[in-house]
Amino acid sequence: MRSSNYYVTLFWIVQAVFLLVKILFAFRPEINLFTEEAQYWLWSQNLAWHYYSKPPMVAVTNFLSTSLFGINEFAIRIVPAILGIGSAWLIFQLADLLFQSKKIAFWASMILISMPFFLLFSTFHMTDSELTFFWILTWYLLAKALKEKQIKWWVFAGIAAAFGLASKPVILLIIPILGFYLFLKKDLKTNSKEFVVFGLVFMLGFLPSLIWNMQNGFLTFKHIATLGGVEGEKEARTILDALKSFSEFIGSQLAMVSIFMIPVVWMGVKRFKKQPVPDALFLLLPALVPFVAFGALSFLTEIQANWIAFSYPTLAVFFAFLLSENSLNWKKYQSWAVGLGLGLPLILFLPEAFGWKKATGIEKVEVAAFRRMAGYDQIADRITFLQDSLKVQAPFYFSESYHVSSELAFYLPDHPQTYQAAMGARRNQFDLWESLDSKVGKESVGIYVSLHEDSPETVTDFEELLFEEEYPIYFRDVYLRSAKIQFWKNLEKYTPIHTGAY
Repeated sequence: MRSSNYYVTLFWIVQAVFLLVKILFAFRPEINLFTEEAQYWLWSQNLAWHYYSKPPMVAVTNFLSTSLFGINEFAIRIVPAILGIGSAWLIFQLADLLFQSKKIAFWASMILISMPFFLLFSTFHMTDSELTFFWILTWYLLAKALKEKQIKWWVFAGIAAAFGLASKPVILLIIPILGFYLFLKKDLKTNSKEFVVFGLVFMLGFLPSLIWNMQNGFLTFKHIATLGGVEGEKEARTILDALKSFSEFIGSQLAMVSIFMIPVVWMGVKRFKKQPVPDALFLLLPALVPFVAFGALSFLTEIQANWIAFSYPTLAVFFAFLLSENSLNWKKYQSWAVGLGLGLPLILFLPEAFGWKKATGIEKVEVAAFRRMAGYDQIADRITFLQDSLKVQAPFYFSESYHVSSELAFYLPDHPQTYQAAMGARRNQFDLWESLDSKVGKESVGIYVSLHEDSPETVTDFEELLFEEEYPIYFRDVYLRSAKIQFWKNLEKYTPIHTGAY
């Protein structure tokens, strides 16, 4: 019989190994920031109480990390890595609190870190990185509150949820889920005062967003309504479209949880027929309610795979308990499922050495996985070279894509504020910052970069085109795509195209 300290020590050893792997990944020269990571970093250079599509937490953590470590990939990606360790430890603590077993707690944390959604959120700095941490922290504190019957834990849970609300508004789902849980347990009346206290503290995190949106025409509300299919132009959807969308939703969510856990889900269904699992509702409802709600919504609009993946961590505790109560064969399956879930991404995360990835064909998988995260530093280096060659002084940089504009700001020397040419895309944060209008009539060179458009001339009039080229982008020595680079002299007119899409 292994001691409880054994599983605690083993937990920290595993976390240390994966932290090292993620640090090595952050330093891989051929892999740049994901475009959303670059955008959120740019937000941190323009701190505000709220942004067009999201609350400020991701910008705040980026600001803190880059203030400590400088502006580089490591500074961006150390944040999700640390939040990932914290999330895994909270799941460990939650499982131990519910089942008084360090062994189950350890395996719960291992199942969690092997889930694809968690690997994504703890490797790449997305708003889901902070959201997932505060989601787990809130449910852990709520478990403490329900077990220890002390008001302080309800207050702490409310504070954690408020920080989650400063990360992403979808965490508001906690209110109906918790209310539904207390109703099913016949504890709603008993805990009504505590539930209200939790809700009031929780909603304090909504104030910055509400005030900002009141001052900015409720842009975030319009954006969320558009994504949810409530507002904006909508194409007529047939029954086949709806069924296709729903099936894609189901498939994406199974992939996010892990295809290796599907047999465990089936085993859990069979288990329920024989014997209830302790605290099953507390572990299942946080995942099932968002799944059902967004599953229904998928009939009306497209649902992105990551939108509700943050709600799945408590399933890891449920799975770990199920597997602990079954045969040796199932426990072996648990080891294999976790091993494969961690091992396959590990192969992709580790850097190339001595050509082993090319020789084994893994490089082709890497190209497919990371093609959207390659080449931006190459473009920046090329622009710097061309500026020197053409003797261009103090230019401004722009693209029709906020993705490219954000990457340019990160990888160009001195990290300049970049611009987006409004050529008919939906609105974004760049619409709230200084626009290309500020460059009209001034003697300066505009450097345009695009991965999709040949020219910005549909919305701009420059005096003349000084230089242009198609610049090839590579992943190591594998060609990916080309970028259009143009140097334009003196912006004379800017006529942005605003479609009204949010």
